[in-house]
Amino acid sequence: MSSAEGGERAAPFHCPYCGDEDLRPSEEATAPGQGAAWECAACNRAFRLKFLGLLASGLRSVHGEDPTP
Repeated sequence: MSSAEGGERAAPFHCPYCGDEDLRPSEEATAPGQGAAWECAACNRAFRLKFLGLLASGLRSVHGEDPTP
């Protein structure tokens, strides 16, 4: 199973709501393609992470120049 199919979890470093770092993977079953569920012990919230894909616009440099191929 590839990571795009839910085989791997993207590990967050902090809660998107309170900023705390006390996160645990959720024990609830997650259907493939629905994103990984995480729980924050500090604010008692649960959230999901899901990779949406790559942007078609590509990368831009900090100075607004096009990157070299």
